Amino acid sequence: YFLDKSDKYDSRDVERLQQDDKWVENYLIWRHDVVDDTLKMIDESFQWRKEYTVNDLSESVLPKWLFEIGALFLHGYDKEGYKLFWFKVKHHTRDPKQQLDKKKLVAFWLEHYAKRDHGKPLTVVFDMAETGISHIDLDFVRFIVNCFTDYYPNFLTKIVIFEMPWIMNAAFKIVKGWLGPEAISMLKFTNKSDIQEYISGEYLPPHMGGTDSFKYSYPPLVDDDFQTPLCENGPITSEDEHESKEEMDADTKETGELNEPQNVNQKKMNSIEQISKSEETDKTEVKPKNAKKALTTFKGPLLHISPAEELYFGSKESGEKKCLIVLTNVTKNVVAFKVRTTAPEKYRVKPSNSSCEPGTSLDIIVSLHGGFAASLQDRFLIMAAEMDQSSGAGAPELTQFWKEVPRTKVMEHRLRCHVIESSKPSSLTLKDNAFNIPAKTNEDLHIQLTHLLQINKRLEEQMNRCLWFQQLSVVLSLLSVTVAAFCFYLANAQRS
Repeated sequence: YFLDKSDKYDSRDVERLQQDDKWVENYLIWRHDVVDDTLKMIDESFQWRKEYTVNDLSESVLPKWLFEIGALFLHGYDKEGYKLFWFKVKHHTRDPKQQLDKKKLVAFWLEHYAKRDHGKPLTVVFDMAETGISHIDLDFVRFIVNCFTDYYPNFLTKIVIFEMPWIMNAAFKIVKGWLGPEAISMLKFTNKSDIQEYISGEYLPPHMGGTDSFKYSYPPLVDDDFQTPLCENGPITSEDEHESKEEMDADTKETGELNEPQNVNQKKMNSIEQISKSEETDKTEVKPKNAKKALTTFKGPLLHISPAEELYFGSKESGEKKCLIVLTNVTKNVVAFKVRTTAPEKYRVKPSNSSCEPGTSLDIIVSLHGGFAASLQDRFLIMAAEMDQSSGAGAPELTQFWKEVPRTKVMEHRLRCHVIESSKPSSLTLKDNAFNIPAKTNEDLHIQLTHLLQINKRLEEQMNRCLWFQQLSVVLSLLSVTVAAFCFYLANAQRS
C-alpha cells in the first residue's frame, strides 16, 4: 500500500503507525485480527486523513460560527466513564455549501479528543429533542457513522439516541443498513424514562430528566470543565465540619515534615528512578500512609509526570484517600505548574500552584476531602510552562506569569481517577506497593473477552471450512470412483 500510494498519505500518520503499537492494535481489534481487512482500513483511513487535513485541523482553520452554534461538542461522561460526544440535531440544517466544513468539525473534535485522551473510546449521543423533517441529513449522519466504523478504530462504545421522532424511523432504517451487526448492537434508543440506564443525571440536561446546569458557549472550547484555583486546604464547605481541628493540624504538620526532607532531596535527585532509590534507603522520610507509588511515567517536553494516566483511590470501604503525583523538571529552566480538577469540592492538592527547579523532582499529594469518594468521572489537569530565570517564583509572580504566558507554550497532561475496592494494609511500605500492580480495568477485560470471542469465531469458521473441504473431497472421491467404474464398464462393453 505504501509503495503504491505514499503520496496519498500524511507522513506524520505513517510515522505514528510505525511507533504507536496501541494504534495498530486498535485497527486489528476493530477488524477482528484479519490482517488484509486491517491493512485495507488503514489505507482508507490514511487517505481520508490526508484529504481532510486532519493533523492540521484547528480552531483557526474552521469558521467560528460552527463552534458558536453548539451542534457538536464533548462534555460529561457516561456511567462507564466514557466521554460523551454530543450531536444536538436541532441545531443542524442541511446545506450542501456548509457540508464540508461541518464534516471537518466532526474530524476536529474526534482528533482533538484522540490526541488528548490517547484514543479512549467515546459514547455518541444524538439528542433529537425538538427535531423534525428539516433536520434530517442522512449524508451527514452517514459521515459520522463512517468516522467510527472506517476512520477511528475501536473508538466507539455505543450510540445513544434520545427521543427519535417517529417521522425519522424510515431514515434510521437506512442508517442501520450502513452499520454492521456489531455496530447495530451499539445503538441504544432512549427517552426521558430510560436514558439514565446509560448516563447518570449529573451529565444530562433538564430536558432529558437530568440535573446538569451546563450551558454551551464559545469561546473557549468546551473542555472537561477543569476548575481553578484548587485550594490546598480543600473547599470551604459544610464538609469541613466533619474534620476536626486536630486532623487539620496533623495535615499541616505532615506537609511541613514532607517539605523539609524534600528540599534536601531536590538538590540530589534528577529523575524519578533516583526518588525510588531514596525511598528504599531513607526509611525516616515521611510519606502519606496510603499514597500509591507511581508505577508509570508520562515523558513530556517540560515535565515527566508519574503516574502516566490514572490516580488510584480506594472506595469508601477501603479507606485509601491519598495519591502521589511525582513531577520531574527535565528542562534547564524553572517550570511553573498548577493542578486543576473537574471536582474541586472533593479534593485538596499540596502544592496546587508552584514551580519546580531545573533537574529536580517534586511530590504532589492529592487527598480526598471530608466524606467524599473518588469517581471514575473525576479528572485532573496538570499545566506547566517554562519561566525566565529572571522571574521570581513567589505567589504574586506565578499569578502574573499565568496571566501572560501564551497558551501555545503551556504543556497540559490529564489524569483519570481509578477506584479500587480493596487495599493492602497501611503497614505495607512503598517498596511493597511497587509490586502491587492494580487489577485490570473493566475496559481491559472487555477488550480481552472480545478478543477471545473473535478468536473463537475464527476457529469455528476454520473448522467449518475444514469440514466443508472434507465433505467436498469425499464427494469428489466418490465421483472419481464412479467415473472410473463407468469408463471400465464402457471399455469392457466395447471389447464384447
